[in-house]
Amino acid sequence: MKKCPFCAEEIQDEAVKCKHCGEFLIDAELRGLRKDAGVKWYYKTPMVILWILLLQPLALPFIWKNPQYSIIGKIFWTIVTIAFTVALGIWALEKYAQFLKSIEQMGL
Repeated sequence: MKKCPFCAEEIQDEAVKCKHCGEFLIDAELRGLRKDAGVKWYYKTPMVILWILLLQPLALPFIWKNPQYSIIGKIFWTIVTIAFTVALGIWALEKYAQFLKSIEQMGL
Protein backbone atom coordinates (compact mmCIF):
# COMPACT_ATOMS: atom_id res chain seq x y z
CA MET A 1 0.00 0.00 0.00
CA LYS A 2 1.09 3.54 -0.77
CA LYS A 3 -0.36 7.00 -0.31
CA CYS A 4 -1.87 9.00 -3.14
CA PRO A 5 0.26 12.14 -3.74
CA PHE A 6 -2.92 14.19 -4.29
CA CYS A 7 -5.28 13.16 -1.49
CA ALA A 8 -2.98 11.13 0.80
CA GLU A 9 -5.41 8.17 0.95
CA GLU A 10 -4.08 4.61 0.99
CA ILE A 11 -4.11 2.92 -2.46
CA GLN A 12 -2.67 -0.24 -3.99
CA ASP A 13 1.00 -0.21 -5.04
CA GLU A 14 0.03 -1.08 -8.64
CA ALA A 15 -2.70 1.57 -8.87
CA VAL A 16 -2.68 3.81 -11.92
CA LYS A 17 -5.59 5.98 -10.77
CA CYS A 18 -6.62 6.90 -7.23
CA LYS A 19 -10.02 5.47 -6.34
CA HIS A 20 -10.60 8.26 -3.82
CA CYS A 21 -9.81 11.45 -5.74
CA GLY A 22 -9.74 10.13 -9.32
CA GLU A 23 -6.29 11.54 -10.18
CA PHE A 24 -4.01 9.57 -12.48
CA LEU A 25 -0.83 8.62 -10.64
CA ILE A 26 1.24 8.11 -13.79
CA ASP A 27 0.87 11.82 -14.61
CA ALA A 28 2.27 12.70 -11.19
CA GLU A 29 5.27 10.42 -11.73
CA LEU A 30 5.90 11.85 -15.20
CA ARG A 31 5.74 15.40 -13.87
CA GLY A 32 8.49 14.51 -11.45
CA LEU A 33 10.65 13.08 -14.24
CA ARG A 34 10.48 16.14 -16.50
CA LYS A 35 13.62 18.26 -16.62
CA ASP A 36 11.79 21.50 -15.86
CA ALA A 37 9.50 20.06 -13.19
CA GLY A 38 9.31 22.47 -10.30
CA VAL A 39 10.89 25.34 -12.26
CA LYS A 40 8.89 28.53 -12.03
CA TRP A 41 7.17 29.68 -15.22
CA TYR A 42 9.36 32.75 -15.65
CA TYR A 43 12.54 30.61 -15.65
CA LYS A 44 11.46 28.30 -18.49
CA THR A 45 13.41 28.73 -21.73
CA PRO A 46 10.57 30.15 -23.87
CA MET A 47 9.97 32.83 -21.26
CA VAL A 48 13.71 33.61 -21.03
CA ILE A 49 13.75 34.14 -24.81
CA LEU A 50 10.72 36.42 -24.48
CA TRP A 51 12.45 38.38 -21.68
CA ILE A 52 15.50 38.81 -23.94
CA LEU A 53 13.38 40.05 -26.84
CA LEU A 54 11.34 42.46 -24.72
CA LEU A 55 13.72 43.62 -22.01
CA GLN A 56 17.17 43.12 -23.57
CA PRO A 57 19.80 43.73 -20.82
CA LEU A 58 17.12 43.88 -18.13
CA ALA A 59 16.57 40.16 -18.78
CA LEU A 60 20.02 39.27 -17.42
CA PRO A 61 18.83 38.69 -13.81
CA PHE A 62 16.33 36.12 -15.14
CA ILE A 63 19.23 34.36 -16.82
CA TRP A 64 21.73 34.59 -13.97
CA LYS A 65 19.29 33.34 -11.31
CA ASN A 66 17.80 30.58 -13.48
CA PRO A 67 18.22 27.27 -11.59
CA GLN A 68 17.97 25.06 -14.68
CA TYR A 69 20.97 26.58 -16.52
CA SER A 70 24.58 25.60 -15.89
CA ILE A 71 27.34 28.21 -15.79
CA ILE A 72 28.04 27.61 -19.49
CA GLY A 73 24.33 28.03 -20.30
CA LYS A 74 24.21 31.28 -18.34
CA ILE A 75 27.29 32.58 -20.16
CA PHE A 76 25.77 31.59 -23.52
CA TRP A 77 22.45 33.35 -22.83
CA THR A 78 24.30 36.42 -21.50
CA ILE A 79 26.33 36.66 -24.72
CA VAL A 80 23.17 36.20 -26.80
CA THR A 81 21.43 38.96 -24.83
CA ILE A 82 24.32 41.40 -25.16
CA ALA A 83 24.74 40.65 -28.89
CA PHE A 84 21.02 41.14 -29.50
CA THR A 85 21.03 44.43 -27.57
CA VAL A 86 24.05 45.76 -29.48
CA ALA A 87 22.60 44.70 -32.86
CA LEU A 88 19.26 46.31 -32.03
CA GLY A 89 21.02 49.50 -30.91
CA ILE A 90 23.05 49.72 -34.13
CA TRP A 91 19.92 49.13 -36.20
CA ALA A 92 18.03 51.85 -34.29
CA LEU A 93 20.88 54.36 -34.77
CA GLU A 94 20.97 53.64 -38.51
CA LYS A 95 17.22 54.15 -38.78
CA TYR A 96 17.47 57.39 -36.81
CA ALA A 97 20.24 58.63 -39.13
CA GLN A 98 18.06 57.77 -42.15
CA PHE A 99 15.17 59.65 -40.57
CA LEU A 100 17.31 62.75 -39.99
CA LYS A 101 18.63 62.57 -43.55
CA SER A 102 15.10 62.37 -44.98
CA ILE A 103 14.00 65.34 -42.85
CA GLU A 104 17.02 67.30 -44.08
CA GLN A 105 16.18 66.44 -47.70
CA MET A 106 12.64 67.72 -47.24
CA GLY A 107 14.06 71.06 -46.16
CA LEU A 108 12.44 71.13 -42.73
